[in-house]
Amino acid sequence: MFEDILANVSKCIRLTAEEIPQFTDLLTTRSVPKKTMLLREGEICQFEGYIQKGCVRIYYLDENGFEVTLAFAVEDWWVSDIASFNYQVPSSLYMETLEDCELFILSPQTKEKLLDTIPKFERVFRMLVQRRLSALQDRLIHTISKPAADRYLEFIHLYPNISQRVPQYYIASYLGVSPEFVSTIRKRLAAKIK
Repeated sequence: MFEDILANVSKCIRLTAEEIPQFTDLLTTRSVPKKTMLLREGEICQFEGYIQKGCVRIYYLDENGFEVTLAFAVEDWWVSDIASFNYQVPSSLYMETLEDCELFILSPQTKEKLLDTIPKFERVFRMLVQRRLSALQDRLIHTISKPAADRYLEFIHLYPNISQRVPQYYIASYLGVSPEFVSTIRKRLAAKIK
């Protein structure tokens, strides 16, 4: 049951046989149906979740009320609003399941207990934050400096199977283009492959 999350953590630290149950006993398993809001703007994020199965979309509403997709989180990814979770302040984000999801959840309390019990988990969460920051910086640079077609190719590289899992208009929202533009790019790429 915990093999995937333990493999994820083992990329950063080694857990002893004694530490494994200390960690897994703090996790809450949550099955969440498709189209469930995990977080809404104005709520305080009460979870850091590891995605065992499924896909989550993270977005915000712009000044015109349009949804702007910031990220997708899929299997073997962690999902949370870092600022809201860590500082217990209202979120400016929305998180919605796009598929039925299986999550392992840490609350602020269980995360603190984990860090007190197994201090080396600080490294795990530090590395998660560093990866997220690096990904956000790359995304910002690419959004500013690259043509939309290149952004689409990078998106496909980052999320190899996502185009079959989420509606095209969410991908367009992520890329900052129209759904028609995504359709045109896909047709051009398909023509090059033939």
